[in-house]
Amino acid sequence: MSVTTFAAIYVGSYEVSLKIFEISGKKNIRTIDFIRSRVELGKDAFHDQAIGYELVDELCDVLLEFRHVMEGYRVDDYEAYAGPILRNTSNSLFILDQIERRTGICLKIVGNSEHRFLSYKCVASKPEFDRMISESAAVVNVGGGELQITLFVHGVVKTTQHLVLGTMRLAQLFIDGNLRSDLIKQQMKELIDKEMEVFKAQYYQNRTIKYLILTGEYSVEVMRRMDKNLDNMTVDAGKFSNYLKKLEKKESAQIAEALNLSNDSDMLLSPALILYRRIVETLAADAIWVPGIDISDGIVYDYALRHRYVKPMHDFDKDVISAANSLSKRYMSYSPHIDALVEMSTLIYDAMKKVHGMGKRERLLLQTAAILHDCGKYVSFANAPQCAYDIILSSEIMGLSHRDRVIVASIVKYNTYALDSYEEVSDVLDHEGYLTVAKCASILRVANAMDRSHKQKFKNVRAVVKEKQLIISIETADEMMLEKRMFGAKAGMFVDVFSIQPVIKEKRLYQ
Repeated sequence: MSVTTFAAIYVGSYEVSLKIFEISGKKNIRTIDFIRSRVELGKDAFHDQAIGYELVDELCDVLLEFRHVMEGYRVDDYEAYAGPILRNTSNSLFILDQIERRTGICLKIVGNSEHRFLSYKCVASKPEFDRMISESAAVVNVGGGELQITLFVHGVVKTTQHLVLGTMRLAQLFIDGNLRSDLIKQQMKELIDKEMEVFKAQYYQNRTIKYLILTGEYSVEVMRRMDKNLDNMTVDAGKFSNYLKKLEKKESAQIAEALNLSNDSDMLLSPALILYRRIVETLAADAIWVPGIDISDGIVYDYALRHRYVKPMHDFDKDVISAANSLSKRYMSYSPHIDALVEMSTLIYDAMKKVHGMGKRERLLLQTAAILHDCGKYVSFANAPQCAYDIILSSEIMGLSHRDRVIVASIVKYNTYALDSYEEVSDVLDHEGYLTVAKCASILRVANAMDRSHKQKFKNVRAVVKEKQLIISIETADEMMLEKRMFGAKAGMFVDVFSIQPVIKEKRLYQ
């Protein structure tokens, strides 16, 4: 039986971790070692937007030790990620260069979307997950700099929102030796409540959820004190909240002793417990589930999926589509036209598979763009494409990376606007991304022209490529004059990109 030894390195806001895994077909994924080292990069990053050389030296020393550990385990492969804490620092490029030169470790920075999705993938692999979201659930991931909340109702994503509330950020905001600890805790609660109440007013009106799925530092330790059976990690939300309330009244050393933690002066412990309780009480779930995973588990699970060592337990593409539909409805653009456009653009995409050379992922991005192509009209009819572009880039869509959102937003934009040259957009799109945008936008233009009246005048649509033509066959009982006129006007970009002429072949139905 083949066994792959894999290492996951993660550089966070306040600690650096190394997890060693064994991946095999029979035993799936098994943790064999876990090492954590405190390196509080957030202290410099949140205050100065740069990380000082002392912390860089400390980080490099830790990573060098990690490299020696990996060599001892003879790992077959590794991946090393840094969270958004490095992305937001002015000297991140120099830090990455120093790390690679001094340790040989290539560190990749992930944005908020990628970071949260890695953890989410691992949570979603648990058998309990689909059962919980099929009823109603909020997935809450708490980090050092921020937290993310994703709401599910009947298995459908309703929204994903990123709040600038994290344990390290809260701790740094309230470092003041002149204030009593009870006053600091009260101010933290007020700040958290303000942000959570805004979220509740915007996205939680008249809504109740059954499960709160919680991941973050100390969540497992709290749950272990309440229920030692980690395979059945759900407890009553009221019981969970009351236990946190009791812990909050204690000093840090007492809390650390209660949770069996080695560091009795951890500055992040109190902010984490306060944050958890405010989240639990604001979202008012019936039960709390702590899956007991961290970002390293997400990294190895993502690696195992990409290399086909494990089979996906959850349909992540469905999450993207449901999140896009919810966003479309929020901006009042969801309509039968959108359903028709998704179907038509997908039909053309599949017919053109050998011509465009794109895959399953690009197909999903095209479908997402079709769903969101009209959302900008909520802000401005005159500037709808640009407004849609801004809305998509500013919105969290579970399952899409920042790069994916740029591609989707650009497809929507160039569905209407003339395609800019690569040189004009190379600061936001790489070469591959630009080609994806050009191909998908040209397909979306043709599909959109087919239903320009938004009346879905046709049925039994088929598409096939023959020689230098894309022949779209339709049956209709209605006059298609407007659609034919718009089709001709929109076909130019399609011809430029694919060197293929789209043609409508119409069969009239007489009533």
